[in-house]
Amino acid sequence: MKFALIGNPSVGKSLIFNQLTGLGVEVSNYPGTTVELQRGNTCFQREIVELVDLPGVYSLEGNSDEEGLVRRFLEQQDVDAVIVVTNVTRLERNLYLLLQVAEYGLPMVVVLNMIDEAAKRGLEVDPGPIHDLLGVEVIQTAASQGKNIDRIIPAALAASSPSVVEIPYDHHIEAAVRSLGKMFGADRKESVRALLGFGENPELIEAARTISDEIESRHRMTVAQIIAANRHNFAHEIADLTVKEELNLPQTDPDSILTRLIPGMPILIGILIGMLLFVFIAGSFLEEIIVEFFDVFAIQPFVALGLPPLVETLGTSVLIALQAGLGIAFPYVFLFYIIISILEDSGYMTRAAFLADNAMHRVGMHGGAVIPFTLAFGCNVPAIMSIRLLRSRRERIIASFLVTMVPCSARTVIIAGIVASFVGIAAAFSVYAIVFLLILITGLVLSRVTPGERFGMIMEMVPLRWPDPKLVMKKSWARLSEFLFIAMPLLLAGSIVLGLLEFFGVMAYFEGLVEPYTMALLGLPGYAATALIFGILRKEMAFETLAILAGTADLGAVLSSLQLYVFAIVTVLFVPCLATITVLLREVGSRITLAITAYTVALGLLVGGLIHYLLS
Repeated sequence: MKFALIGNPSVGKSLIFNQLTGLGVEVSNYPGTTVELQRGNTCFQREIVELVDLPGVYSLEGNSDEEGLVRRFLEQQDVDAVIVVTNVTRLERNLYLLLQVAEYGLPMVVVLNMIDEAAKRGLEVDPGPIHDLLGVEVIQTAASQGKNIDRIIPAALAASSPSVVEIPYDHHIEAAVRSLGKMFGADRKESVRALLGFGENPELIEAARTISDEIESRHRMTVAQIIAANRHNFAHEIADLTVKEELNLPQTDPDSILTRLIPGMPILIGILIGMLLFVFIAGSFLEEIIVEFFDVFAIQPFVALGLPPLVETLGTSVLIALQAGLGIAFPYVFLFYIIISILEDSGYMTRAAFLADNAMHRVGMHGGAVIPFTLAFGCNVPAIMSIRLLRSRRERIIASFLVTMVPCSARTVIIAGIVASFVGIAAAFSVYAIVFLLILITGLVLSRVTPGERFGMIMEMVPLRWPDPKLVMKKSWARLSEFLFIAMPLLLAGSIVLGLLEFFGVMAYFEGLVEPYTMALLGLPGYAATALIFGILRKEMAFETLAILAGTADLGAVLSSLQLYVFAIVTVLFVPCLATITVLLREVGSRITLAITAYTVALGLLVGGLIHYLLS
């Protein structure tokens, strides 16, 4: 059996999918989280059930990639039942999509989610009207509490008859549907879709276009506008019957504070600065403990064993790699992901997008771009993937340039672990200031030279809620597992290769070749160039490789404050990591990817060289 979950963004669909399948699918309280189709299996009464989590969409008739994917999935009818998840506190808008899905005539289950929030707002929910209208099972759930989630799979297995609904369209639309049905034998759904310009039969589409022109001349409205208005009216009637205000509860409106320029913008800036301070201070405290532990209980005892030179070199390289990865990178990455998860699940992201809209317009985008920008603080890879949310290629090109420059968690490790630890917190903040200034300048230039159309922002203001600590930790751990199970093995393998190259003198030869150039341009020793190259694999590997090649995690003992600062600046601005380059190739093509790579290399070397010459 195969079931599909469909719903608007931020209705709890992916959370329900996660609870039913047990997969670590990312759940975030802001629009656009699920941008790709997700699959998972669950077992019910000794039978395997496949679940498909479709992207969150508001309609099935737009031109976005997400809407096209959902539309094609439903047209194939390769599913036994559709589970439509709705936010009961905003039911009218959710019913618009529900009615569109119902017209496909597939077996269906309706989930009225967030009944806990509805109760808090004094809303009384009666599922009867939806059940009577569609003839399908309606389940009231509170996904954040796991309430009634266990009823969804049995209801989907029991759903056998197709959903039937006839939306009362304008009489001209109804007449057109009957005419197309008689002429081509098309059913109601096919006729309506043909009037909207969709379908596989070119003759049906051509006839529908002729009729549509006649209707538009009479109504002075497009057929799409008429049909949308009819659906919205019908959704409004059903919502009024389903959800009623039980009592007037006193309501506070935090958005009146969070979405105003004052005090909203100072709050946003304070949150960002507070987030970085917390990561720097708490991460530095944890780093000191873990690094000291490795020194006392691992590295020093191992060296004291007096093993053969090759074994000692390789063993020491591996231990320093573990010390750098677990002692330096791990604390900063984990703390950062916890904070990002809290901001996502609280619903604050959309408030930040609203506040950032004017500023984003100055660099050629709208406030919705704050989502990829915020994701970029965690990792550039999902941030680049989320630029699909932007409406035009122009916005996506600008965003791809700027997002790759945002200091991700791996770059935060470099800034915190090198600059904050060995130079000072003020110097660490200055790195961010330089990077953000360069992002602003780059955006202003790109907004003037990049061709294409500009669009405004339409985004749902999702409700504010207290994040669930369990979900926050689960999401943080899921993100951190990528570092532990992908970055750490790469780091250990790289440390062994470096150990071998160092033992046989290859590293000394390479560093001797490049050192005159790195010293002249950046004031850095030759092994810093090797560390920069390893940073292309993963950004934090530049830091960890530097520690391995320097022979100590106490970098302040072997490099000056200026050298550490220049190395951090160049690494942060240098080529995006390999994973980011791969995703860029898929999202914006080879030409733009090559331009971004060349630009960031030149920018990193130029800025690093300027700082070296100005401050040396």
